[in-house]
Amino acid sequence: MRGWLRQTAGGLPRQFWVLWAGTLINRLGSFVVLFLSIYLTSDRGFSQSQAGLVLGVYGVGGAIGTMGGGVLSDRWGRRPTLLIAQFGAAALMLGLGLAQTYPQILVAAFALGLFAEAARPAFGAMMIDVVPEHDRVRAFSLNYWAINLGFALAAVCAGLAAQVDYLILFVVDSASTLVTAVISLIFLAETRPARPSGAIAAVAPTGGGLGAALRDRVFLTFVGLNFLTVLVIFQHQATLSISMIADGYSAVDYGTIIAVNGVLIVLGQLFVPRLIQGRDSARVLAVGALLVGAGFGLVGVAWSALTLAFTVVIWTLGEMLQSPSNAATIAALAPGSLRGRYQGLNSLSWQAGSALAPILGGLALQTAGDTVLWASCFGICVLVAIGQVLAGPARTRRAAQLRQQELAEVK
Repeated sequence: MRGWLRQTAGGLPRQFWVLWAGTLINRLGSFVVLFLSIYLTSDRGFSQSQAGLVLGVYGVGGAIGTMGGGVLSDRWGRRPTLLIAQFGAAALMLGLGLAQTYPQILVAAFALGLFAEAARPAFGAMMIDVVPEHDRVRAFSLNYWAINLGFALAAVCAGLAAQVDYLILFVVDSASTLVTAVISLIFLAETRPARPSGAIAAVAPTGGGLGAALRDRVFLTFVGLNFLTVLVIFQHQATLSISMIADGYSAVDYGTIIAVNGVLIVLGQLFVPRLIQGRDSARVLAVGALLVGAGFGLVGVAWSALTLAFTVVIWTLGEMLQSPSNAATIAALAPGSLRGRYQGLNSLSWQAGSALAPILGGLALQTAGDTVLWASCFGICVLVAIGQVLAGPARTRRAAQLRQQELAEVK
């Protein structure tokens, strides 16, 4: 056990653990977005469509914040972008809880999404800056584990707090974000690399704004494949519950079954690095996509709560394989001075996928039925797996070229 712990968590830089602690603290208090629709409809008396609009406005703000945060973290630096985003989100979280009228809630939700999501690219870029390439898979696994552990505990605590007063959710969420911001202020140093020379510019496109990342076909191919996977994975929030209710299951059944996802990640994610370390990332991502597709595809033939729980186990295993490999691949493809932009564009693919998943899944469920929906999920993931294998060599060449050029810059 001591040897396993040393291989899993040993040797990582101090600044990584500061980022990791900030992630865990922030996720432990991440209440509001999870319960926002329930708060708006149950406590404030707004309609479901009004609650949906608030969440949509938050998503629009988040999309803008993701891209803006990526650009600013490359231009201003990771640390100032992170601090502005975190302190701003802490204040706006409280402001949303205190907002009285519907227009005030809409404005606060948009601004909160803008600031909260702007922190993600800066955070991701800083983690790549401080963690050596050979340690990134296990570093991202540890961070993903902290995210899910914090989220699981937050969901339980939020349910208890909401029974007392929904304002507690906003206060605690704001406080956890503020604590994270203070930790960043005191313990984090700037990590932004120097501007690239012409040698690195010849390997990957550079320039102002987001044009550099948008001209990178190797990177955009990877982001596109990730987007398709996100469309499938987020069916667990979008259409799985609707399909289960239509088949006679209760909301409690859905909650219990979907909890398998969080439990499995918390118990098993720390073992993933040893499983995939040193293996070809394209093949790992392909296997992960196939497991995700198989898990959701089998929902169409599941006949009991137990078999539905088994499908969750299958696609969760795929998610566990994909998450650290995905993050490490993005890190390998991004030139040092453009990491914020690349992180922002990758985060946007998650935002867009999570927004479109309920729309496309709902249309498929309504017009073609659940059998077609779940079979389509499997088919999409098969295509993603093939795409990962075919695109893998180009990503490997790009990563090797960037690594060689960056080593030459150091010398």
